[in-house]
Amino acid sequence: MKENLLLRLRSGEKLNTRQQVAMILQLSLPAIFAQLSSIVMQYIDASMVGQLGAQQSASIGLVSSSTWLFNGICNAAITGFSVQVAQRIGAGRDKDARSVMKQGFVVALGISLLLCALGSGVSGKLPEWLGGNADICADASRYFLIYALALPFAQLNNISAAMLQASGNMKTPSVLFVVMCLLDVVFNFFLIFPTRQFGGITVFGADLGVSGASLGTALSHVVIALVMTLILLVRSDSLHLRRKERLPMIGETLRNAAKIGIPVGIEQLIMSGAQVMGTRIVAPLGTVAIAANSFAITAESLCYMPGYGIGNAATTLIGQSIGAKRYDLTRRLGWLTTGLGMLVMGLAAVLMFIFAPFMIGIMTPDPSVVELGAQVLRIAAFVEPFYAASIVANGVFRGAGNTLVPSCLNFVSMWAVRLPLAAVLSVQYGLKGYWFAMCIELFVRGVLFLLRLKSKKWMQAGSKN
Repeated sequence: MKENLLLRLRSGEKLNTRQQVAMILQLSLPAIFAQLSSIVMQYIDASMVGQLGAQQSASIGLVSSSTWLFNGICNAAITGFSVQVAQRIGAGRDKDARSVMKQGFVVALGISLLLCALGSGVSGKLPEWLGGNADICADASRYFLIYALALPFAQLNNISAAMLQASGNMKTPSVLFVVMCLLDVVFNFFLIFPTRQFGGITVFGADLGVSGASLGTALSHVVIALVMTLILLVRSDSLHLRRKERLPMIGETLRNAAKIGIPVGIEQLIMSGAQVMGTRIVAPLGTVAIAANSFAITAESLCYMPGYGIGNAATTLIGQSIGAKRYDLTRRLGWLTTGLGMLVMGLAAVLMFIFAPFMIGIMTPDPSVVELGAQVLRIAAFVEPFYAASIVANGVFRGAGNTLVPSCLNFVSMWAVRLPLAAVLSVQYGLKGYWFAMCIELFVRGVLFLLRLKSKKWMQAGSKN
Protein backbone atom coordinates (compact mmCIF):
# COMPACT_ATOMS: atom_id res chain seq x y z
CA MET A 1 0.00 0.00 0.00
CA LYS A 2 2.72 2.45 1.02
CA GLU A 3 4.86 1.72 -2.04
CA ASN A 4 1.84 2.03 -4.37
CA LEU A 5 0.98 5.46 -2.97
CA LEU A 6 4.57 6.66 -3.37
CA LEU A 7 4.63 5.31 -6.91
CA ARG A 8 1.37 7.13 -7.65
CA LEU A 9 2.87 10.31 -6.25
CA ARG A 10 5.97 9.92 -8.45
CA SER A 11 3.93 9.15 -11.57
CA GLY A 12 1.81 12.29 -11.21
CA GLU A 13 -1.49 10.62 -10.30
CA LYS A 14 -3.98 12.58 -8.24
CA LEU A 15 -4.15 11.71 -4.53
CA ASN A 16 -7.16 12.70 -2.47
CA THR A 17 -6.92 13.88 1.13
CA ARG A 18 -7.55 10.42 2.57
CA GLN A 19 -4.76 8.94 0.47
CA GLN A 20 -2.39 11.76 1.41
CA VAL A 21 -3.06 11.17 5.11
CA ALA A 22 -2.66 7.41 4.63
CA MET A 23 0.68 7.92 2.93
CA ILE A 24 1.88 10.18 5.74
CA LEU A 25 0.82 7.67 8.39
CA GLN A 26 2.38 4.72 6.55
CA LEU A 27 5.70 6.50 6.39
CA SER A 28 5.44 8.14 9.82
CA LEU A 29 4.54 5.16 12.01
CA PRO A 30 7.69 3.13 11.27
CA ALA A 31 9.78 6.29 11.56
CA ILE A 32 8.20 7.06 14.94
CA PHE A 33 9.05 3.58 16.19
CA ALA A 34 12.60 3.99 14.91
CA GLN A 35 13.03 7.27 16.80
CA LEU A 36 11.41 5.86 19.94
CA SER A 37 13.78 2.91 19.87
CA SER A 38 16.79 5.24 20.03
CA ILE A 39 15.28 6.96 23.05
CA VAL A 40 14.44 3.64 24.66
CA MET A 41 18.16 2.87 24.46
CA GLN A 42 18.91 6.06 26.38
CA TYR A 43 16.14 5.16 28.82
CA ILE A 44 17.66 1.72 29.29
CA ASP A 45 21.11 3.14 29.95
CA ALA A 46 19.72 5.77 32.33
CA SER A 47 17.58 3.23 34.20
CA MET A 48 20.38 0.71 34.62
CA VAL A 49 23.00 3.28 35.58
CA GLY A 50 20.44 5.01 37.82
CA GLN A 51 20.41 1.94 40.02
CA LEU A 52 24.06 2.68 40.83
CA GLY A 53 23.27 6.14 42.23
CA ALA A 54 22.80 9.82 41.37
CA GLN A 55 26.54 10.37 41.02
CA GLN A 56 26.86 7.82 38.21
CA SER A 57 23.78 9.23 36.49
CA ALA A 58 25.17 12.74 36.70
CA SER A 59 28.41 11.63 35.03
CA ILE A 60 26.43 10.61 31.91
CA GLY A 61 24.27 13.72 32.05
CA LEU A 62 27.36 15.92 32.17
CA VAL A 63 28.62 14.84 28.73
CA SER A 64 25.25 14.19 27.09
CA SER A 65 25.16 17.62 25.44
CA SER A 66 28.58 16.92 23.92
CA THR A 67 27.38 13.64 22.44
CA TRP A 68 24.42 15.53 20.95
CA LEU A 69 26.88 17.97 19.37
CA PHE A 70 28.88 15.18 17.73
CA ASN A 71 25.71 13.35 16.66
CA GLY A 72 24.36 16.56 15.15
CA ILE A 73 27.44 17.10 13.00
CA CYS A 74 27.27 13.49 11.82
CA ASN A 75 23.61 13.83 10.93
CA ALA A 76 24.30 17.02 8.99
CA ALA A 77 26.81 15.14 6.84
CA ILE A 78 24.14 12.54 6.07
CA THR A 79 21.31 15.00 5.37
CA GLY A 80 23.04 16.66 2.43
CA PHE A 81 23.04 13.34 0.58
CA SER A 82 19.84 11.65 1.81
CA VAL A 83 17.71 14.59 0.62
CA GLN A 84 19.24 14.30 -2.85
CA VAL A 85 18.62 10.55 -2.87
CA ALA A 86 14.92 11.09 -2.05
CA GLN A 87 14.56 13.72 -4.77
CA ARG A 88 16.25 11.55 -7.41
CA ILE A 89 14.15 8.51 -6.54
CA GLY A 90 11.09 10.72 -6.75
CA ALA A 91 12.19 11.74 -10.25
CA GLY A 92 12.73 8.10 -11.26
CA ARG A 93 16.52 8.53 -11.45
CA ASP A 94 17.53 5.48 -9.43
CA LYS A 95 21.03 5.22 -10.93
CA ASP A 96 21.78 8.81 -9.97
CA ALA A 97 20.37 8.10 -6.50
CA ARG A 98 22.86 5.23 -6.07
CA SER A 99 25.68 7.51 -7.17
CA VAL A 100 24.70 10.10 -4.55
CA MET A 101 24.40 7.38 -1.90
CA LYS A 102 27.93 6.09 -2.49
CA GLN A 103 29.40 9.57 -2.34
CA GLY A 104 27.47 10.13 0.86
CA PHE A 105 29.02 7.06 2.45
CA VAL A 106 32.55 8.28 1.71
CA VAL A 107 31.98 11.80 3.04
CA ALA A 108 29.88 10.86 6.09
CA LEU A 109 32.24 8.12 7.25
CA GLY A 110 35.24 10.39 6.71
CA ILE A 111 33.70 13.05 8.94
CA SER A 112 32.85 10.49 11.61
CA LEU A 113 36.48 9.30 11.68
CA LEU A 114 37.67 12.87 12.21
CA LEU A 115 35.18 13.33 15.05
CA CYS A 116 36.25 9.99 16.51
CA ALA A 117 39.84 11.23 16.70
CA LEU A 118 38.79 14.62 18.11
CA GLY A 119 36.46 13.12 20.71
CA SER A 120 39.06 10.60 21.86
CA GLY A 121 41.61 13.39 22.21
CA VAL A 122 39.44 15.69 24.36
CA SER A 123 37.67 13.03 26.41
CA GLY A 124 40.10 13.32 29.33
CA LYS A 125 39.55 17.05 29.87
CA LEU A 126 35.97 17.48 28.62
CA PRO A 127 34.17 16.90 31.98
CA GLU A 128 36.38 19.52 33.63
CA TRP A 129 35.68 22.03 30.83
CA LEU A 130 31.95 21.47 31.41
CA GLY A 131 32.27 22.36 35.07
CA GLY A 132 31.77 18.86 36.48
CA ASN A 133 32.67 17.99 40.06
CA ALA A 134 35.77 15.87 40.60
CA ASP A 135 33.68 12.92 41.84
CA ILE A 136 31.94 12.46 38.47
CA CYS A 137 34.65 13.51 36.00
CA ALA A 138 36.42 10.15 35.73
CA ASP A 139 33.26 8.20 34.84
CA ALA A 140 32.14 10.94 32.46
CA SER A 141 35.50 10.89 30.69
CA ARG A 142 35.48 7.13 30.16
CA TYR A 143 31.86 7.21 28.96
CA PHE A 144 32.64 9.84 26.33
CA LEU A 145 35.83 8.07 25.19
CA ILE A 146 33.96 4.85 24.43
CA TYR A 147 31.23 6.84 22.68
CA ALA A 148 33.81 8.58 20.48
CA LEU A 149 35.60 5.36 19.53
CA ALA A 150 32.31 3.78 18.41
CA LEU A 151 31.20 6.84 16.43
CA PRO A 152 32.14 5.50 12.94
CA PHE A 153 29.89 2.46 13.47
CA ALA A 154 27.05 4.66 14.73
CA GLN A 155 27.50 6.79 11.60
CA LEU A 156 27.44 3.72 9.37
CA ASN A 157 24.23 2.69 11.07
CA ASN A 158 22.62 6.10 10.68
CA ILE A 159 23.55 6.70 7.05
CA SER A 160 22.28 3.26 6.02
CA ALA A 161 19.00 3.93 7.83
CA ALA A 162 18.71 7.40 6.26
CA MET A 163 19.22 6.03 2.76
CA LEU A 164 16.61 3.30 3.28
CA GLN A 165 14.18 5.91 4.60
CA ALA A 166 14.89 8.22 1.64
CA SER A 167 13.91 5.37 -0.69
CA GLY A 168 10.59 5.03 1.18
CA ASN A 169 11.59 1.98 3.23
CA MET A 170 10.78 2.97 6.81
CA LYS A 171 10.01 -0.52 8.09
CA THR A 172 13.48 -2.09 7.94
CA PRO A 173 15.28 0.62 9.98
CA SER A 174 12.44 0.56 12.51
CA VAL A 175 12.68 -3.19 13.07
CA LEU A 176 16.47 -3.11 13.32
CA PHE A 177 16.44 -0.22 15.78
CA VAL A 178 14.08 -2.21 18.01
CA VAL A 179 16.49 -5.14 17.85
CA MET A 180 19.29 -2.72 18.75
CA CYS A 181 17.38 -1.78 21.92
CA LEU A 182 17.11 -5.42 22.91
CA LEU A 183 20.82 -5.94 22.30
CA ASP A 184 21.56 -2.90 24.43
CA VAL A 185 19.63 -4.42 27.34
CA VAL A 186 21.53 -7.69 27.02
CA PHE A 187 24.96 -6.07 26.75
CA ASN A 188 24.25 -3.67 29.63
CA PHE A 189 23.01 -6.52 31.83
CA PHE A 190 26.39 -8.22 31.61
CA LEU A 191 28.66 -5.17 31.39
CA ILE A 192 27.32 -2.67 33.96
CA PHE A 193 26.79 -4.85 37.03
CA PRO A 194 29.05 -7.27 38.95
CA THR A 195 28.65 -11.03 39.00
CA ARG A 196 25.55 -11.82 41.06
CA GLN A 197 23.08 -14.50 42.06
CA PHE A 198 19.66 -14.97 40.43
CA GLY A 199 17.58 -17.76 41.93
CA GLY A 200 20.66 -19.69 42.98
CA ILE A 201 22.31 -19.25 39.58
CA THR A 202 25.54 -17.25 39.27
CA VAL A 203 25.30 -14.71 36.46
CA PHE A 204 28.50 -13.18 35.12
CA GLY A 205 28.94 -9.43 35.30
CA ALA A 206 31.89 -7.30 34.17
CA ASP A 207 31.15 -4.64 36.83
CA LEU A 208 32.11 -1.76 34.51
CA GLY A 209 29.44 0.64 35.77
CA VAL A 210 29.06 3.78 33.64
CA SER A 211 31.67 2.52 31.16
CA GLY A 212 29.63 -0.66 30.73
CA ALA A 213 26.59 1.37 29.68
CA SER A 214 28.60 3.17 27.00
CA LEU A 215 30.22 -0.05 25.83
CA GLY A 216 26.85 -1.85 25.64
CA THR A 217 25.43 0.90 23.45
CA ALA A 218 28.55 0.85 21.27
CA LEU A 219 28.39 -2.92 20.72
CA SER A 220 24.71 -2.79 19.81
CA HIS A 221 25.50 -0.09 17.22
CA VAL A 222 28.27 -2.23 15.73
CA VAL A 223 26.02 -5.28 15.27
CA ILE A 224 23.07 -3.39 13.77
CA ALA A 225 25.28 -1.19 11.58
CA LEU A 226 26.67 -4.24 9.84
CA VAL A 227 23.21 -5.74 9.30
CA MET A 228 21.62 -2.45 8.17
CA THR A 229 24.39 -1.71 5.68
CA LEU A 230 24.22 -5.22 4.23
CA ILE A 231 20.46 -4.91 3.69
CA LEU A 232 20.86 -1.49 2.02
CA LEU A 233 23.66 -2.49 -0.32
CA VAL A 234 22.30 -5.94 -1.24
CA ARG A 235 18.50 -5.97 -0.77
CA SER A 236 17.21 -2.43 -1.46
CA ASP A 237 15.21 -2.30 -4.70
CA SER A 238 16.35 1.20 -5.64
CA LEU A 239 19.75 1.46 -3.98
CA HIS A 240 21.44 -1.96 -3.96
CA LEU A 241 24.88 -1.96 -5.56
CA ARG A 242 25.36 -2.91 -9.22
CA ARG A 243 28.66 -4.40 -10.37
CA LYS A 244 29.17 -2.13 -13.37
CA GLU A 245 28.46 1.10 -11.50
CA ARG A 246 31.61 2.69 -10.14
CA LEU A 247 32.07 5.20 -7.34
CA PRO A 248 32.04 8.67 -8.94
CA MET A 249 32.82 11.86 -7.07
CA ILE A 250 30.63 14.39 -8.85
CA GLY A 251 31.23 18.04 -8.10
CA GLU A 252 27.58 19.04 -8.48
CA THR A 253 26.45 16.37 -6.03
CA LEU A 254 29.06 17.42 -3.49
CA ARG A 255 28.17 21.09 -3.91
CA ASN A 256 24.47 20.35 -3.40
CA ALA A 257 25.30 18.24 -0.37
CA ALA A 258 27.34 21.10 1.05
CA LYS A 259 24.57 23.59 0.25
CA ILE A 260 22.08 21.46 2.19
CA GLY A 261 24.35 19.95 4.81
CA ILE A 262 26.48 22.92 5.89
CA PRO A 263 23.50 24.95 7.16
CA VAL A 264 22.28 21.81 8.94
CA GLY A 265 25.74 21.36 10.45
CA ILE A 266 25.79 25.00 11.55
CA GLU A 267 22.31 24.51 12.98
CA GLN A 268 23.50 21.50 14.96
CA LEU A 269 26.49 23.44 16.22
CA ILE A 270 24.14 26.23 17.26
CA MET A 271 21.68 23.90 18.98
CA SER A 272 24.20 21.57 20.59
CA GLY A 273 26.53 24.43 21.48
CA ALA A 274 23.60 26.00 23.29
CA GLN A 275 22.99 22.67 25.06
CA VAL A 276 26.63 22.62 26.15
CA MET A 277 26.23 26.15 27.52
CA GLY A 278 23.05 24.96 29.20
CA THR A 279 25.04 22.19 30.87
CA ARG A 280 27.39 24.81 32.27
CA ILE A 281 24.39 26.70 33.65
CA VAL A 282 22.98 23.55 35.28
CA ALA A 283 26.29 22.09 36.55
CA PRO A 284 26.74 24.58 39.46
CA LEU A 285 23.25 23.65 40.72
CA GLY A 286 24.64 20.37 42.08
CA THR A 287 24.58 16.61 41.48
CA VAL A 288 20.85 16.23 42.11
CA ALA A 289 20.05 18.96 39.59
CA ILE A 290 22.40 17.48 36.98
CA ALA A 291 20.87 14.01 37.42
CA ALA A 292 17.29 15.33 37.43
CA ASN A 293 17.96 17.42 34.32
CA SER A 294 19.47 14.45 32.50
CA PHE A 295 16.62 12.11 33.45
CA ALA A 296 13.97 14.70 32.56
CA ILE A 297 15.52 15.23 29.12
CA THR A 298 15.53 11.48 28.53
CA ALA A 299 11.92 11.17 29.69
CA GLU A 300 10.83 14.15 27.59
CA SER A 301 12.43 12.47 24.58
CA LEU A 302 9.70 9.85 24.70
CA CYS A 303 7.30 12.71 23.99
CA TYR A 304 9.19 14.56 21.26
CA MET A 305 10.86 11.70 19.38
CA PRO A 306 7.58 10.86 17.59
CA GLY A 307 7.87 14.37 16.19
CA TYR A 308 11.30 13.55 14.81
CA GLY A 309 9.89 10.36 13.28
CA ILE A 310 7.16 12.33 11.52
CA GLY A 311 9.77 14.90 10.52
CA ASN A 312 11.84 12.14 8.87
CA ALA A 313 8.74 10.97 6.99
CA ALA A 314 8.09 14.58 5.95
CA THR A 315 11.61 14.87 4.53
CA THR A 316 11.04 11.76 2.40
CA LEU A 317 7.58 12.87 1.24
CA ILE A 318 8.60 16.42 0.41
CA GLY A 319 11.83 15.29 -1.26
CA GLN A 320 10.07 12.77 -3.48
CA SER A 321 7.21 15.20 -4.21
CA ILE A 322 9.64 17.85 -5.40
CA GLY A 323 11.67 15.27 -7.32
CA ALA A 324 8.48 14.23 -9.11
CA LYS A 325 7.62 17.95 -9.64
CA ARG A 326 4.39 17.51 -7.67
CA TYR A 327 4.38 21.08 -6.42
CA ASP A 328 0.60 20.85 -6.12
CA LEU A 329 1.05 18.41 -3.25
CA THR A 330 4.24 19.68 -1.66
CA ARG A 331 2.80 22.54 0.41
CA ARG A 332 -0.28 20.54 1.45
CA LEU A 333 1.84 17.61 2.62
CA GLY A 334 3.97 20.06 4.59
CA TRP A 335 0.95 21.29 6.54
CA LEU A 336 -0.54 17.81 6.99
CA THR A 337 2.67 16.36 8.42
CA THR A 338 3.22 19.34 10.71
CA GLY A 339 -0.36 19.16 11.97
CA LEU A 340 0.00 15.44 12.64
CA GLY A 341 3.19 16.06 14.61
CA MET A 342 1.53 18.70 16.77
CA LEU A 343 -1.42 16.40 17.47
CA VAL A 344 0.71 13.37 18.37
CA MET A 345 3.08 15.32 20.61
CA GLY A 346 0.18 17.15 22.22
CA LEU A 347 -1.40 13.84 23.22
CA ALA A 348 1.98 12.53 24.40
CA ALA A 349 2.42 15.67 26.51
CA VAL A 350 -0.82 14.94 28.39
CA LEU A 351 0.46 11.48 29.28
CA MET A 352 3.86 12.90 30.21
CA PHE A 353 2.26 15.36 32.62
CA ILE A 354 0.20 12.62 34.30
CA PHE A 355 2.95 10.02 34.56
CA ALA A 356 5.97 12.30 35.13
CA PRO A 357 6.93 10.86 38.57
CA PHE A 358 6.66 7.32 37.24
CA MET A 359 8.77 8.14 34.15
CA ILE A 360 11.57 9.57 36.30
CA GLY A 361 11.19 6.91 38.98
CA ILE A 362 11.94 4.14 36.51
CA MET A 363 15.41 5.58 36.01
CA THR A 364 16.41 6.32 39.61
CA PRO A 365 15.37 5.32 43.15
CA ASP A 366 16.62 8.66 44.57
CA PRO A 367 13.47 10.49 45.84
CA SER A 368 15.00 13.98 45.56
CA VAL A 369 15.95 13.37 41.93
CA VAL A 370 12.50 11.93 41.16
CA GLU A 371 10.72 14.91 42.72
CA LEU A 372 12.76 17.55 40.92
CA GLY A 373 12.77 15.65 37.61
CA ALA A 374 8.98 15.26 37.67
CA GLN A 375 8.48 18.95 38.40
CA VAL A 376 10.52 20.15 35.40
CA LEU A 377 9.02 17.47 33.16
CA ARG A 378 5.53 18.77 33.90
CA ILE A 379 6.67 22.29 33.07
CA ALA A 380 7.76 21.10 29.61
CA ALA A 381 4.45 19.36 28.88
CA PHE A 382 2.66 22.65 28.16
CA VAL A 383 4.83 23.58 25.18
CA GLU A 384 5.29 20.25 23.37
CA PRO A 385 2.87 21.03 20.47
CA PHE A 386 4.94 24.09 19.56
CA TYR A 387 8.11 22.01 19.83
CA ALA A 388 6.46 19.59 17.40
CA ALA A 389 5.79 22.43 14.94
CA SER A 390 9.48 23.32 14.81
CA ILE A 391 10.63 19.69 14.53
CA VAL A 392 8.30 18.57 11.74
CA ALA A 393 8.40 21.83 9.79
CA ASN A 394 12.19 21.57 9.85
CA GLY A 395 11.86 18.10 8.30
CA VAL A 396 9.61 19.61 5.61
CA PHE A 397 12.16 22.30 4.81
CA ARG A 398 14.98 19.76 4.62
CA GLY A 399 13.04 17.69 2.11
CA ALA A 400 12.87 20.81 -0.06
CA GLY A 401 16.60 21.40 0.39
CA ASN A 402 15.84 24.62 2.28
CA THR A 403 18.07 24.57 5.35
CA LEU A 404 19.68 28.00 5.71
CA VAL A 405 16.70 30.00 7.03
CA PRO A 406 15.65 27.30 9.58
CA SER A 407 19.23 27.32 10.89
CA CYS A 408 19.01 31.09 11.38
CA LEU A 409 15.67 30.73 13.18
CA ASN A 410 17.16 28.15 15.53
CA PHE A 411 20.13 30.41 16.23
CA VAL A 412 17.93 33.34 17.18
CA SER A 413 15.66 31.16 19.29
CA MET A 414 18.38 29.33 21.25
CA TRP A 415 20.99 32.03 21.73
CA ALA A 416 18.84 35.16 21.92
CA VAL A 417 15.96 33.69 23.93
CA ARG A 418 16.78 30.46 25.80
CA LEU A 419 20.29 31.03 27.12
CA PRO A 420 19.86 34.61 28.40
CA LEU A 421 16.59 33.66 30.12
CA ALA A 422 18.11 30.45 31.52
CA ALA A 423 21.10 32.30 32.96
CA VAL A 424 18.77 34.70 34.79
CA LEU A 425 15.97 32.36 35.88
CA SER A 426 18.21 29.50 37.04
CA VAL A 427 19.88 31.78 39.59
CA GLN A 428 16.56 32.54 41.27
CA TYR A 429 14.58 29.36 40.63
CA GLY A 430 17.25 26.69 40.15
CA LEU A 431 16.60 23.90 37.66
CA LYS A 432 12.92 24.84 37.39
CA GLY A 433 13.98 28.30 36.20
CA TYR A 434 16.15 26.72 33.52
CA TRP A 435 13.19 24.69 32.25
CA PHE A 436 10.88 27.72 32.34
CA ALA A 437 13.35 29.46 30.03
CA MET A 438 13.44 26.44 27.76
CA CYS A 439 9.64 26.38 27.46
CA ILE A 440 9.45 30.06 26.55
CA GLU A 441 12.08 29.48 23.85
CA LEU A 442 10.29 26.42 22.42
CA PHE A 443 7.08 28.43 22.10
CA VAL A 444 8.93 31.20 20.24
CA ARG A 445 10.66 28.65 18.00
CA GLY A 446 7.39 26.91 17.12
CA VAL A 447 5.75 30.19 16.12
CA LEU A 448 8.73 31.14 13.95
CA PHE A 449 8.67 27.82 12.10
CA LEU A 450 4.91 27.98 11.53
CA LEU A 451 5.29 31.45 10.03
CA ARG A 452 8.03 30.10 7.74
CA LEU A 453 5.82 27.19 6.71
CA LYS A 454 3.02 29.61 5.86
CA SER A 455 5.35 31.27 3.37
CA LYS A 456 5.95 29.59 0.00
CA LYS A 457 9.61 30.60 -0.15
CA TRP A 458 10.83 27.33 1.38
CA MET A 459 9.66 25.44 -1.74
CA GLN A 460 11.87 27.45 -4.09
CA ALA A 461 15.15 25.73 -3.19
CA GLY A 462 13.78 22.29 -4.05
CA SER A 463 12.15 23.41 -7.30
CA LYS A 464 15.54 24.61 -8.58
CA ASN A 465 17.30 21.24 -8.09
